Amino acid sequence: MGRVLITGGAGFIGSHLCERFLGDGHEVIAVDNLLTGDRDNIAHLFVNPKFTFLEQDITNYLYVAGPLDAIMHFASPASPVDYLELPIQTLKVGSLGTHKALGLARAKNARILVASTSEVYGDPLVHPQREDYWGNVNPIGPRGVYDEAKRFLEAMTMAYHRTHGVKTRIARIFNTYGPRMRMRDGRVVPNFMCQALKDEAITVYGDGSQTRSFCFVEDLVEGLTRLLWSDESMPVNLGNPTEMSIHDFAVKIRDLAGSKSQVVFRDLPVDDPKVRQPDISRARRILGWEPKVSLDEGLARTIAFFQGKLKAT
Repeated sequence: MGRVLITGGAGFIGSHLCERFLGDGHEVIAVDNLLTGDRDNIAHLFVNPKFTFLEQDITNYLYVAGPLDAIMHFASPASPVDYLELPIQTLKVGSLGTHKALGLARAKNARILVASTSEVYGDPLVHPQREDYWGNVNPIGPRGVYDEAKRFLEAMTMAYHRTHGVKTRIARIFNTYGPRMRMRDGRVVPNFMCQALKDEAITVYGDGSQTRSFCFVEDLVEGLTRLLWSDESMPVNLGNPTEMSIHDFAVKIRDLAGSKSQVVFRDLPVDDPKVRQPDISRARRILGWEPKVSLDEGLARTIAFFQGKLKAT
């Protein structure tokens, strides 16, 4: 079994990765500065002797004594609320943080998977989005701090792969949801669920015709694990290709939650993508991966999580 470092390990996806690698028998070192991560996400892991947590800002420093077999680089604000409030921190972790993570991978001769995003495609002019599409991104818009941080992350990763021979993997992650999302995360799933569970108006931005596709976190973690141990150095889309409108998604969550909420409409944010759907042909071919958890099952499990959080508040 190996030794795995996970940056952003106290975050939503990062904490699920910690669980997965511990479950697979690895030693796991989680690093997080808790800017958007939450110690509660990993509190249950501290009893495991193979788990270590380091509270550390990787834009300043990243070092781990001893050998490392793999690094999962997931440190970054990841919701519009976060990266609009923390634009400089978002750019720094995508650039300086990525540089340090790649440098550590090189020093330890470890393979590294970096978390990129569907946002590298911007407001896409190609649909669905394939990995060979270069995107339609506004670099100076309010969302540009996240989009360009991740595009730089990809460029830096490929530079380390081509120049130093580092075993790099790039995951372009599409909308993912599940337990441990923050209630005030600002993304559509926690927004809709918290509003529905409180019988408040469900706020849809724009006319609700814009589309998204939603992947349950358990499926994503499986895809990430397969990608890490693969030999694929080029970017791979990971997400659920089943597309639906935001309005229909709001109604589905309301119905599953048994809510009396009404759907209301607000102005669409600047540069909000009109469509978002992954082409996962490469993941199917190279990794033998595709999502297994149905939307209804995943949403039901996530609603149960938010019900518990609301009762605790």
